[in-house]
Amino acid sequence: MQETITMGLLSVDGHKLLVANRGEIAVRILRTAKRLGLQTVAVYTHVDSTSPHVLLADEAVALVPSGSAGVGDAPDSQDIYADARAYVDADAVVKVCVEKGVTLVAPGYGFLAENPDFARLLAKHDVTLLGPDAQTIEDMGLKHRARELAVQADVPVVPGTNGIVETADEAELFAEKVGYPVILKATAGGGGMGLSICGNAAELREKFNATQQRAKNLFHNEGVFIEKFFSSSRHIEVQVIHIDLKFSVASDDAASIFKIFGDSRGHVIHIGERECSVQRRHQKIIEEAPSPFFSQRQDLREKMCAAAVRLGKLVNYKSAGTVEFLVDDSTGNFYFLEMNTRLQVEHGVTEMLHPGLDLVELMILQGLSERESTGYYANLLRDQLDREKFARPRPNTHSIELRVYCENPAMNFSPTPGILQYVGFPEETEDLRIDTWVSTGMVVTPFYDPLVAKVIVRSKTREAAISQLSVQFERPKDQDSRKHVVIQGPPNNISFLKQVLDNETFKAGRATTEWIDRGGLRFVNSAMTVISPGINTSVQSLPTRDIGLGIPPSGPMDTLAFRGGNVLVGNPPECEGLEFVIPPKGAGRSSGLTFNALFHVKAVVAVTGANASVHIDGREVPTWARLVVPSGAKLTIGSLRSDEGGLRAYLTISGGFPSIPKYLGSKSTSMGSGGYQGRNIQGGDMLDIQPYTKDAEESSALPTDLIPKYLSEWTLHSLPGPHDDTEFLTAEGIEAFYARKWKVSSASNRMGIRLEAIHAEGDDTPTLQWARQNGGEGGSHPSNILDNGYARGSVNLNGDTPVILTNEGPSMGGYLCISTIATAEQWKLGQLRPGDLVQFRRITYSDSLSLHKRNEELLENIAIVASGTSTSYKTLEFSPSQPSADPKLHYIPGTPSKPKAGDSGILVEYGEMTLDFTVRARIHGFETAARQLQLPGIIEFAPCIRSTMVHYDPLKISQEVLLRSLIQVEMSLPDSIEDMQFPGRRLTFPIVLDDKWNRETLQRYMSSTRDRSVYLPSNVEYLARNNGIEGGAEEALKLLVSSPWLVFGVGFYLACPFLVPIDPRCRLVGQKMNPSRTYTPRGAVGIAGLVAAIYPVESPGGYQLFGRTLSSWQPWGKGPDFAPERPWLLDPFDQVEFEPITEEQYIQLEKEFDGGRYAFKIEPVTLSMKEYLSFIASVRGEIDAFKEHQAKGTAAEEARETVLLKEWQESKRTEGGGAIVATQDTEETANFASASLMGTVWKIKTTVGDIIESPDQVVVILEAMKTEINVMAGEDNVGLKVSGFAKGVREGTTVRAGDKLVYFVEQ
Repeated sequence: MQETITMGLLSVDGHKLLVANRGEIAVRILRTAKRLGLQTVAVYTHVDSTSPHVLLADEAVALVPSGSAGVGDAPDSQDIYADARAYVDADAVVKVCVEKGVTLVAPGYGFLAENPDFARLLAKHDVTLLGPDAQTIEDMGLKHRARELAVQADVPVVPGTNGIVETADEAELFAEKVGYPVILKATAGGGGMGLSICGNAAELREKFNATQQRAKNLFHNEGVFIEKFFSSSRHIEVQVIHIDLKFSVASDDAASIFKIFGDSRGHVIHIGERECSVQRRHQKIIEEAPSPFFSQRQDLREKMCAAAVRLGKLVNYKSAGTVEFLVDDSTGNFYFLEMNTRLQVEHGVTEMLHPGLDLVELMILQGLSERESTGYYANLLRDQLDREKFARPRPNTHSIELRVYCENPAMNFSPTPGILQYVGFPEETEDLRIDTWVSTGMVVTPFYDPLVAKVIVRSKTREAAISQLSVQFERPKDQDSRKHVVIQGPPNNISFLKQVLDNETFKAGRATTEWIDRGGLRFVNSAMTVISPGINTSVQSLPTRDIGLGIPPSGPMDTLAFRGGNVLVGNPPECEGLEFVIPPKGAGRSSGLTFNALFHVKAVVAVTGANASVHIDGREVPTWARLVVPSGAKLTIGSLRSDEGGLRAYLTISGGFPSIPKYLGSKSTSMGSGGYQGRNIQGGDMLDIQPYTKDAEESSALPTDLIPKYLSEWTLHSLPGPHDDTEFLTAEGIEAFYARKWKVSSASNRMGIRLEAIHAEGDDTPTLQWARQNGGEGGSHPSNILDNGYARGSVNLNGDTPVILTNEGPSMGGYLCISTIATAEQWKLGQLRPGDLVQFRRITYSDSLSLHKRNEELLENIAIVASGTSTSYKTLEFSPSQPSADPKLHYIPGTPSKPKAGDSGILVEYGEMTLDFTVRARIHGFETAARQLQLPGIIEFAPCIRSTMVHYDPLKISQEVLLRSLIQVEMSLPDSIEDMQFPGRRLTFPIVLDDKWNRETLQRYMSSTRDRSVYLPSNVEYLARNNGIEGGAEEALKLLVSSPWLVFGVGFYLACPFLVPIDPRCRLVGQKMNPSRTYTPRGAVGIAGLVAAIYPVESPGGYQLFGRTLSSWQPWGKGPDFAPERPWLLDPFDQVEFEPITEEQYIQLEKEFDGGRYAFKIEPVTLSMKEYLSFIASVRGEIDAFKEHQAKGTAAEEARETVLLKEWQESKRTEGGGAIVATQDTEETANFASASLMGTVWKIKTTVGDIIESPDQVVVILEAMKTEINVMAGEDNVGLKVSGFAKGVREGTTVRAGDKLVYFVEQ
């Protein structure tokens, strides 16, 4: 059985421990304190506000840097770097101690742990530091003073100067005596910093002043001294401890301890050594005990440990400390390096070597003893601190620790901050310990040490310990493996540590301190480094995320090219790859739009999609071919080779990107999550790849008939509906829509393809010919409807502008959809370049299946040719048939209509275009009954106000079978919903009404977008007026929290909930802001129409804001009410109640929410339609009176808004002089900069007369596809002067690829 230290009669009552640290050491200290029942206080900076140590402590206080205004300062209103340094602000920490009644402080390591001034400041305020006294800290902190004391204790020291060296001349004289190489050391340094190795006199003179200056900058002490440098040495340290206990002897146990310690002042003992020779940049990464160097040198161990104890006794050391020694690998001579007067990072190695030992507990015990003269008892096990117990290593036990850092071994171990997208560790056992502070979704900031975990194992032998670690540090095949250490996100050192473990030098115990830095381990970096990212480059994969609920499916825009590329390199067709936007011909490298990557290992790749220029180390290679990139080679993907069409290309690599984790089932990048760091690829990113170890040959390009045609005029085969209907558009208007050619707008992106009508000269025909004047309850424009689900590929009529919804588009909304692109045709959407022309052609459902079959056969043919087994293949022709003009699949008066929504969706609609609780209840009943059938192929139901979109997989269930089943479900429901009951949950959301964040949002809107409207300056006051509420804003807010809200739908984006008050007397209405806001706080609650929404993330928006609550979206699934596979909270027919709180309370609850500690109040509830209808009948008169006042208020506000909107629009027209406009008489010159893409001129960054100083100087910024594109001056224009701009060029105008923008002339 494992031994344990117990505290017996020792009481912690009345004591409080502050942990003056962060990260894993803070968590480790807090766990021991919690076990002892000791009250704890954590301190933190803003960037650490949701870190685990903050949540583990009984109390947590934000550190306020000395001189700061106060705790309430917002993070964005202060210098974040200064705030991050608050952990080393002694005054700030002591202030918290005084305010919170702290009696003990655990400093951990780093920060203030070895700061004598901090120790003195604590003592001044009667707070006990868990560590030695200030004088000892100061003596040992100054390396030259520590050397002097070591000499006094008869401890060998490295040959060096006796004290500080003041000048380079003095340093050189000493170096000549002891011989080179020597090492310059900062006397106040530590942690491997402030060191400079000098191999000769010239180096010494060169580095002397620089080392002094660095010491001054790092440690506020420029003193340096010199020691002889041993080129082949070991780093071995001895753990010592001195416990100064005061006893009231009242038991045999206490008396026996007294005998063990020898006297009432305690004693110094050692607890064995640790070897820490495996280092990079003089900093440890692997520690172990016992030292393999001592395996045949027990006498040397005894001498070193005795020396450490002598030094401890000399300085009357108390608490835990470590004496570090340098050992000459060839002679075995050892020399004193320094004494760390604190807990070491690697203290866990010693604890694992001696089961039951807890150094933190002993330090707490020492601190408690210091504060009391009598009455304290320590019921320690009899031999717990016996010198003899630790005189020799514990038999048959070896412990090794590996430090896991977010750092890049291939870039000299430079730190790599970022999001940890997946974190997984093996389960801890008696022989495996994980000290960490990170979990999935946490951010490693650039402000602190990048240590994220320490993995410590214990085995019977060193060989077994190494073997155990080697398995745990293998790259798992399964992301969710619990047998391995897995951290996916920015680069880390896990693969490096694995290579160390498998290296024969380390296995043999022969590693020295310079082994790594001198290249003894040749790290094989299985990765590629992105030098230049190109345009909108992102990781994408298949299958797409089919979760629904507004979580974008993402994935490649052109699935055909993507899958074809994977087939060429031998991957599964779904394997992840990179997607790029390819600039047009001539855009070239000077525009900075080229993708360029360095491959550190051999790889087999393919570039598919648009016909881009591709080079491997300058050698031109084809697209749609298998390519071999040698180790050390650069791959470049540039602009189009010709004037062909196409917009996107794909890079697929054999083996994909194994270190990119899946997010909600996919590796695709989407809206701040998935992919690499939840964002587009940037220059400097390093992506792990699988090294290709087999022999590989490049292939020639595929035959042209196997490569899709990329055009500038496209035909898009689509299925009519769901709203291809004369209820919305006239019959002539429907035909005109399909007959017209539409131009792709530069405002298109992965969310949607925006189309512009092309009108012949003199053609004044409306873009869309509407069959109605407005959208009724759906909105004022005829394109508006009450929200319903969208199928991917729907042609969404957003006002008079068609938008094809694509991979990142919304899942539902309030606009009708006239047509839906066949799934097998949606690859074309990824290749539509701004300026291209498209025309829609109607096809049937069976046609869409034929298109799918043709695509699959194309991929089979590619596989045949790529394998080299055959050159013959067959092709499949496609001839579309004539579809029915009616989009409805089924309609019976009095029952829901079922329009088709492409080949993978059926929209089930109920009743008139009005909001009706009974209709929504029937939809819920319909869905419940349909789910019970467990029909294969149904992906999701997406319910809204009066409909539900049934998304299905046509390869698993046919449209006909699904339709028949849905009709049967509807026919099985009772005619009346009165007897229906719907079980759900009631969730309480804290809300700050009319909060400061939303008010600040409106101020931002007024200063940047629109400054006058009926809803400005207060949305809440507008809601009161718009609904005829006599009590004004206060009464309006009261109504908004007086009724439970029913969740009508969950979707649009990121499971955004749409809610309606159950009590009609509380249903306030409001218009959408026009134009919409560019920013809305996360958790904002707003109203548009009758429906409210809780914004899941920061985003644009147009709802009228009345409060702020906690988000119902937790991206990493943290918290008791979420899960990694279910990061959303609400479901349809849940009920929400709002509970008003203060802004101060909200700030605290938000921290708990972000840290995964907040638990919503949730209770079961049942909505009885009979009770609901009875309630409505009982208050019918009040409802009618409320609606009457509401109608009057709305009419008055709409009239006012009409006037204000017109005034604002007129003012915008007359203001327009602020943009930079080219003069009409600018003379064209031979030197110019042109647009690389079709887009909008966002900013002109130069003026007439400016001199071009570099080729990378940005002269214009374009906005295209929601991306800023820099137009650079170029090499040929360096030294020239800006003479003017092309005609019509101004901020806000649209330009085409190749259009001239800026002219240059000689000075």
